[in-house]
Amino acid sequence: MINRNKGPDYESLQLHREGQAEAFDAIGDRYDEAFPHKEGQVSAGEWLIRSLPTGSRVLDLGCGTGVPTARQMVDAGFEVVGIDLSRGMVELAREYVPGATFHQMDLADLRPGGPRDLGRFEAAAAFFSLLMLPRMEIPLALLTVRHLLVPGGLFALSMVEADVDDVPIPFLGNTIRVSGYLREELRTVIETAGFRIVEETSYAYAPAVPDVPPEEQIFLCCQMC
Repeated sequence: MINRNKGPDYESLQLHREGQAEAFDAIGDRYDEAFPHKEGQVSAGEWLIRSLPTGSRVLDLGCGTGVPTARQMVDAGFEVVGIDLSRGMVELAREYVPGATFHQMDLADLRPGGPRDLGRFEAAAAFFSLLMLPRMEIPLALLTVRHLLVPGGLFALSMVEADVDDVPIPFLGNTIRVSGYLREELRTVIETAGFRIVEETSYAYAPAVPDVPPEEQIFLCCQMC
C-alpha cells in the first residue's frame, strides 16, 4: 500500500505539463497511424471484458483518440468515460467513439479531495499514459486510480520498458517527456501501490514510422488488493 503519511503529495509538487498536451494536439490521429497494431492493448482490454459484468463503468486514462480501448469497451456494453490532457485527442475520441463520454482533464484533477469527481468505476485502463509523468508522480497517480475504483476493482496498464525519468524525446515531429521502469521495478511500483498483478505480457513493438524506435511494451492486468 502507498504510505499516505510520507513522500510527496500533489500539494507539494509543481506539476510540469508544459508542451505535453500541445505535442499530442499536433500529433492527432497520426499516433494511430504510427501504432496501427495494438495487439497487447487489445488483449488487455479483452481481459477486462472477460472479467467484468456487462454495464460496468470503465475509466480510460489518457484515452487518446479512443481507439482501440474506449471503442472496445463500448462495444462490449460498458459505460465508458475517457480523460486526456490533449484537447485535440479528446475531440477525436468524441468523433470516433460517440458512445463514450470524454473529458479534457489531468488525472491529478481526480485525486482524493481534488477539483473534479467522475464517480467510481469497476475498472480503469492506463495504456501508455503513466509514462508521460515524472516518476515522482506515478505513485500519486496510482493512489488516485485506487481512489477511483470500487473495492476489488480492476486496473489494466502498459508501460514501455526503459530506465528513464522525465526525459525529453523526439516523437512524431514533436518533443514529449517520458518515464519508464525496468520490468522488476515496475512490478514493485504497482504492487507497492496496492495492486495484485493477475496477468503480465510483453511485446517487442516496431512502430510503423521510421522516426520512432522499436520498444518493449509491458502490459499488466491487476486487481486492487
